[in-house]
Amino acid sequence: MNIEEYLTRHPVFTTNEWKGYLASKGSEKQSTRKNLLAYHKDKGRILQIRRELYATVPAGSSAESFQVDPFLVSAKLKPDAVLAFHTALEFHGRAYSTFKRLTYTSSKESAPLRYQSHEYVRVSEQPAFKKMVTGIKTVLRSHIDIRVTTLERTLVDVLHRPDLGGSWEEIWRSLGSVEYFDTNQVIKYTKVLKNATTAAKVGFFLDQHKDALLLDTSWIAPLLRLSPRQPHYMDRLNRKDCKLVKNWNLMVPSKILNRTWEEPA
Repeated sequence: MNIEEYLTRHPVFTTNEWKGYLASKGSEKQSTRKNLLAYHKDKGRILQIRRELYATVPAGSSAESFQVDPFLVSAKLKPDAVLAFHTALEFHGRAYSTFKRLTYTSSKESAPLRYQSHEYVRVSEQPAFKKMVTGIKTVLRSHIDIRVTTLERTLVDVLHRPDLGGSWEEIWRSLGSVEYFDTNQVIKYTKVLKNATTAAKVGFFLDQHKDALLLDTSWIAPLLRLSPRQPHYMDRLNRKDCKLVKNWNLMVPSKILNRTWEEPA
């Protein structure tokens, strides 16, 4: 393919990918690579997102006003980047609200990036998941492979790290919009974390939504076995106005228990 075709099929690309493309065309000189990038940047055909990362401006669009797809940027920030937590909910079309902050996991250190109207924040992978690639799917978007946590993994992740899922209202409304979860997969990811409080939160969420999700009783016992033997707070930073949910030994804030954000019938 020629350069125009390459740019069309690579809405976001790294300098290593650019280098590989030019090498395939017989151009391996570093000066040639840099000069071509500078040329297309001056022409308004590409934008530099940060060092070694570029975006293509579609033909007919203005470089000054074009907004780069933030999901594509997240996917290219690190070779092993995985969209996760609230960003995964957004990617799956299940987030109640749209955030300007995008979160991805990676084993590589990376400083937060602010570009256009978004902030990109890297989070270290959960230690329990580091040795096993699980709960991740690859989705093709605008010719780019995006790695993102599955809905089942995302459910467990945001209940384990609610600070990365938004407010409790945001988490409950977002997860509550999902019509189906593979509970076997949910239990699998919960077991990997080996966290009793998280197991209780997952069990409590499924319990609250069992009718909407058309769940039978097979999921309950494994999560009950993983739950704490003594009461644990669902939100350690919010211990006021909580009630004990005995089945899960979970001290739940009343606003979650009663879903106070919902419109009265």
